[in-house]
Amino acid sequence: MIENLLAQISADRIHEHIRALEGVRHPVTAPEALQRAEDYIHAYLRALPYQVELHPFTLGGREYHNIIATRLGVRHPDKRVLVIAHYDTVADSPGADDNASSVAVLLELARVLQAVELDRTVQLVAVNLEERQQEGSLDEAALFGSRALASDAEKQGWEIEGVVVLDTIAYAGKEVVQATPDGLPIKLPEVGDFIGVIGNEASSGLVTAFVQAVGRYQIPLPVLPLVVPGNGEMLSDTRRSDHAPFWDRGYRAIMLTDTANFRSPHYHKPSDTLDTINIPFTAEVCRALAATVVELAGYAPTP
Repeated sequence: MIENLLAQISADRIHEHIRALEGVRHPVTAPEALQRAEDYIHAYLRALPYQVELHPFTLGGREYHNIIATRLGVRHPDKRVLVIAHYDTVADSPGADDNASSVAVLLELARVLQAVELDRTVQLVAVNLEERQQEGSLDEAALFGSRALASDAEKQGWEIEGVVVLDTIAYAGKEVVQATPDGLPIKLPEVGDFIGVIGNEASSGLVTAFVQAVGRYQIPLPVLPLVVPGNGEMLSDTRRSDHAPFWDRGYRAIMLTDTANFRSPHYHKPSDTLDTINIPFTAEVCRALAATVVELAGYAPTP
């Protein structure tokens, strides 16, 4: 079943989603575009057989929304697997890689999972306001939407089996130069043709599950796993996305990433456009994600 599911993933559909979302999506410099992105994601998910809700949070007296699409598990609906991607950008970047690529994969995952019965509940979440709201250093991340989501999950006692966060997943290739963050205990390959899988100590099993799914289904995707001590406090670059609030509340979470500014010269710049990213690579990331999510949630074949 999983092989058939992976074969349904369409690079063309991922490309079309990125094209639809591309453009500055920022609450100050482009609030209308940010709202259009929310509307696009919300409408697409509502057209599929999911329970779709807006998850509100406030910042500066204004209400913003995460978008949650839920498919209830048939045997263990109280246990859940989350897939998360942020849909906002920094103030002056069209954000094709960061992070329309991830939202596009989230939407394509929603399409291919719509007819699959799973043991556990799967929630696909597009979160808002991950990016910094003011100019500053590269390692600033606001994480407002994911912080609100993780806080409510903790308050409501969600039983989360695992969280997979997608952030900048589409800039890759044999000619791409890869750098290593300062302080990282390993030296990364010099060629940026892999997807990074980052987990903390508590999430090492999720890192392994992703790597094994890639191997089990022979997905042609180079993978570099990294498990960091504690909650990544000593390696701040490993905390720069929506997985960090879940680590801090004791949930198992991993981030899939092309390593952002350690690889892409277009990171947070006006040049982060659709024509710079690798769509076939992004489709393989989607296949690896789909295989991992189905295995985490548990396939429940119809009798």
